[in-house]
Amino acid sequence: MRGGPYLDVLDVLAADLAGSVLARPAALGAGRLVCVDGPAGSGKTTLAAALERVLRDCRPPDSAAGCARVGLIHMDDVFAGWAGLAEGMHTVATSVVAPLRSGRSGRYRRYDWHAGRFAEERVVPPCDVLLVEGVGSGAAAYDDATTCLVWVDTPADVRLARGLARDGERMREQWLAWSEQEDAMFARERTRERADVVVDGRTAALLP
Repeated sequence: MRGGPYLDVLDVLAADLAGSVLARPAALGAGRLVCVDGPAGSGKTTLAAALERVLRDCRPPDSAAGCARVGLIHMDDVFAGWAGLAEGMHTVATSVVAPLRSGRSGRYRRYDWHAGRFAEERVVPPCDVLLVEGVGSGAAAYDDATTCLVWVDTPADVRLARGLARDGERMREQWLAWSEQEDAMFARERTRERADVVVDGRTAALLP
């Protein structure tokens, strides 16, 4: 489990990102959109959680409501299983980002991976900062509404080891098939090339 110096660097990075995001003008209606993207197992969820904590203690310069209202969506909650990448990206673009652009609440149904079906509907009200974390979160379809696109970069062998440690060796074939699917998508979307910030998922250091 990562800790110590890694968490210290992560906290500094999150604070710097939060300040940069809040200093930029709103582009998602009256709010800001931050996408934390990168391959599965790269460390996106850890970074997004740190960024959420920092943002909740900040006050946007254009808000009179005190601390920032922060929303968080995990792409894993939107995908309909291992084959749901394209559909999940479409859902976020059309059912979450599109309504928020015009000041209306977005919504999506959470996918229950254990039951193998969609569960409850989740409403995403307008907020000061919406964090979307996960593979495909930085879709080009709403690039003009994205305040900051963060790409988390980690070697493939490290990512696979993390995934199998979490899901078990029995899921190796699913992980390898997913990697091929996400690689093709990232190439089409040019996600890393469009990123505003690139982060090393092992050290939380900024990369060129």
